[in-house]
Order: sequence, then C-alpha cells, then structure tokens
Amino acid sequence: MKSILEGRPALAHEINQVAEVAGYLWQKGWAERNGGNITINVTEFVDDEIRQLPALTEPKSIGATLPHLKGCYFYCKGTGKRMRDLARWPMANGSIIRICDDCASYVIIADQTVVPTSEVAAHLSVHNWLISQGGAKKATVHTHPIDLVAMTHNKRFLEKDAMTHLLWSMIPETKAFCPRGVGIVPYKMPSSVDLAEATLAELDDYDVVMWEKHGVFAVGDDVMDAFDQIDVLSKAAQIYLNARTMGFEPEGMTDEQMHEMTVAFGLPK
Repeated sequence: MKSILEGRPALAHEINQVAEVAGYLWQKGWAERNGGNITINVTEFVDDEIRQLPALTEPKSIGATLPHLKGCYFYCKGTGKRMRDLARWPMANGSIIRICDDCASYVIIADQTVVPTSEVAAHLSVHNWLISQGGAKKATVHTHPIDLVAMTHNKRFLEKDAMTHLLWSMIPETKAFCPRGVGIVPYKMPSSVDLAEATLAELDDYDVVMWEKHGVFAVGDDVMDAFDQIDVLSKAAQIYLNARTMGFEPEGMTDEQMHEMTVAFGLPK
C-alpha cells in the first residue's frame, strides 16, 4: 500500500523528525516499553488529495469537545506502541487522524488503523489550547526522564518554582532554553481529564510541565524543539544529582548571576 508520505516531502520531514526524536527518547532510557507519547499538528502539510481520503475507521470519541480543532489533522503515536519501533517504522506505529466536524471525535485516515495513544484526549486538549492562543507551537511530547521523575519523589521539589530555580541554577543554558521554567502537576491518574486540565493550567505560566511520579510534558514549535527543552532540563538535573552523589550540595548560580543572564538574553523575568 502506498504511504501517505510518498510525494509529500514536507509531511515526510515532519514524521521523520518524530521518528528521530523517538529514537533519542529510547536511547536515553526515557521510553521503557510503550512509555511516552508524541503528537504533532500536521494540518499545514495536508493537501486536497489527503482531505478527500476516506476514513479507515468509524468516528472515535475524544472525550471532550475541542472547537479549535475542527478540520485539523494530527500524527499520533499509537497506543501500546514502542518508541524504539516508532523510530524505525513511524507509520506502522502511529497514524494520521482527522478531527470530525463535531470537534468531539476523530477518524484515522492513514496509513494503518493504528489507534492513537490512550492519552490522546490530553494531547488534543493541549493542541486545542495552543491554537486558541494563536502561537506557532504544534508539537507535544510526553516522556519519562529518569532524573527528573526521581526529583518529583521529594516533596521539596514539588513546591512552587523550587525545581525551576534549582535547575536554572545548575547551568546557564537551562534558563536560556527553558525561560519560563517548569510547572508541577501533583499526581493524577494517567490519561485522565483531570490530568489534562491541570496540565493546561500550568502551560499558561511554564514551558514544560512535570507530572509528579510520572513524567514530563512539553510543547514546541516542532517535535525537536519540545525534545530540546526536556533534554536541557534533564542535563541540569543530572548535574545536580551527580553533585549529590559526590557528597555535596551544589551551590548553583546565584540569583544575581541568573538575573544578569536574564537581562543579557532578554529572557522573561
């Protein structure tokens, strides 16, 4: 069967970038078994021929009505699929879906009837919010960085902005590339509406959201941008944890040093 990507280099580039990031997540040990999810808004790469493609499935309920997604198209990692497999065969481990006119359901249109992640409602709710904000961000990544998840098992780091300031202070690049910091969502049932709503509330103020004892959720202009934010935060966490392993509490950059960098790079205060 001909893939939807054939003859569409821009769409193929976006999906291949997802595959590349999926490989990084697996290599870093952040994507055990079928852990983690990626969704990207590919509407801008959809042509008239794709719009005429018949649905491969009956409409499936999203679980929420998302008015800003009417007529949109998304690539979604499949439920139960492994990142290491998606890295090699993205269209066999994910699918492209079309949001129906009721804005409350979707159909799969390509390449196979791979059902999207069980967390599709949370991801699509974020995409609905991103479109409502009028920004350029079209990718969401959820993954399980060992170091960052470990830090959420300490109540000290769950206090408002505690993790943000600690990670900012470990290495200058953290604040430069994650300037609004990390929001914290107390533990909630994975795939739940409560988790989606709590994540949206944190994205109002932060670049990346930590789900207590679960993982990280990031948004970006593309999938690589979202990955890079998590990668930078993970490096900062590793510096902190390595210092503690060596037997001392790292002093970190001072508030004055971080303020100097904020001014120099024109970062949000």
